[in-house]
Amino acid sequence: QEQLVESGGGLVQAGGSLRLSCASSLRTFSTRAMAWFRQAPGKEREMVAGIDGSDGSTYYKDSVKGRFTISRDNAKNMVYLQMSSLKPEDTAVYYCAATIWHYIMYAAGDYPFWGQGTQVTVSS
Repeated sequence: QEQLVESGGGLVQAGGSLRLSCASSLRTFSTRAMAWFRQAPGKEREMVAGIDGSDGSTYYKDSVKGRFTISRDNAKNMVYLQMSSLKPEDTAVYYCAATIWHYIMYAAGDYPFWGQGTQVTVSS
């Protein structure tokens, strides 16, 4: 069964750090673009970071640039999101997602594979 499983969420004070992990059992994981999305209560799901499945190039939402880092370990079929200098507005459920393409896609609808989500809460 192809699936994605996130871990690493939790409660952290503003200014703190967390690392989210996503374990994949998808076939051809190493060639797929991967992304992290988040969804806060009452808001639409938004993409915060993506990583290309060919050249490893990355994309970040403006509000997280310089604070978040997406990375992947193809040998372990893992993708990570290192988050630092966290702010209360980063509070959301964070989802790992995979597309069928190697290049980064920017709409949630372009990602057919999703994890169950992990809660990140940043207190002020």
